[in-house]
Amino acid sequence: MFFEALIWLVLTGLLVGGMARLALPGKDPLTIGQTILIGLAGAAIALVLQVIAGPTPWSLALAVLVATVIVYFIRRSRGGSLSDPGRPPRRY
Repeated sequence: MFFEALIWLVLTGLLVGGMARLALPGKDPLTIGQTILIGLAGAAIALVLQVIAGPTPWSLALAVLVATVIVYFIRRSRGGSLSDPGRPPRRY
């Protein structure tokens, strides 16, 4: 039962994070793990918003929208823009 929940979390994060990355133009230098974490963060924030505002049939779209905003802020922190992902962090 625990492993099933873990698999569902990973798949949900990958789906939401992948759709968020596809929503913005340009190639993102994010790993699969980072994509899953962004997707999970977007889904968690969307869940909190639904608890506050009430249930909505647009839960997946809201999760993708929140995750897209997170990806956009990651791009801005790297010096990029809406269509330019910016420079990836240096690896020493």
